[in-house]
Amino acid sequence: MTADSAIGVDDALLKAWPLPQPDQKGDKESRGAVLVVAGSREIPGAALLAATASLRAGAGKLVIASPACVAPLLSAQMPEARVIALPEADDGGLAAQGLDLLRPLAERTAALLVGPGMAQCDSTVPFILRLLPLFGASTVVLDALAMDCAHTLPHFEQPVILTPHAGEMAHLTGLDKDDVQERALEVTVQQARTWGAVVALKGAATHVGHPDGRTWRHASRTPGLGTSGSGDVLAGVIAGLAARGATPEQAAVWGVALHARAGDRLAALTGSLGYLARELPAQVPAVMHALSGEPA
Repeated sequence: MTADSAIGVDDALLKAWPLPQPDQKGDKESRGAVLVVAGSREIPGAALLAATASLRAGAGKLVIASPACVAPLLSAQMPEARVIALPEADDGGLAAQGLDLLRPLAERTAALLVGPGMAQCDSTVPFILRLLPLFGASTVVLDALAMDCAHTLPHFEQPVILTPHAGEMAHLTGLDKDDVQERALEVTVQQARTWGAVVALKGAATHVGHPDGRTWRHASRTPGLGTSGSGDVLAGVIAGLAARGATPEQAAVWGVALHARAGDRLAALTGSLGYLARELPAQVPAVMHALSGEPA
């Protein structure tokens, strides 16, 4: 299998595959709600980056659920969101009691993003495994530590998007990282089918695979995107697009493209290196407008 087997992602493809647009008479409810379950005592900012990006991608409502120790900080930093303080387990992860706080949100959540900045504790993956069935009707984006669910759930029974880089894919599959990089398209196709999920294997060329075998390839020459927090922003953009009604594959493909183009805009303003992940979300709306033919 060669890179030529994948559909190239460019402006023409995106313009021919427009994102769902909100009803002009609709309100925030019509653009969908995102629930971001993320953050930890040491990495609270990941939840903030992902949550901000989801709104910049056009989601209508936002709820952040984070460990109680960082919830007040996130509430102050993100006035647009409802913030739920989740009880913490003895090891610093999330306690099972927190599921009762999230269960009532399931019917109103269009997209669930889990993983950015979560603590690597024994309690974390079991919590996520119990969380997923509650949100069976939502599009689920699994990022960072949350992708370890694939070790326990080898095939997902709900709409799921996974966003690994090569190192994470190696961890999830047992393959060598160099092998993953050399066979990126083949590995993406194989794992999308195995997991029954859309897979966005991130890299200089990002491959997006669908369980039915369709694949897309997006090449980027934006080195500045290789910075702390950039992946959290990408996950948030994908979740925001899914909340608006994009299919999992469209949310992933468009999310990768918007993320890269946001980096291009910052590179033009500040230089190819040195911009921050927190600066990326603000560029996303203008890129979306440009691709939809609307004024920024």
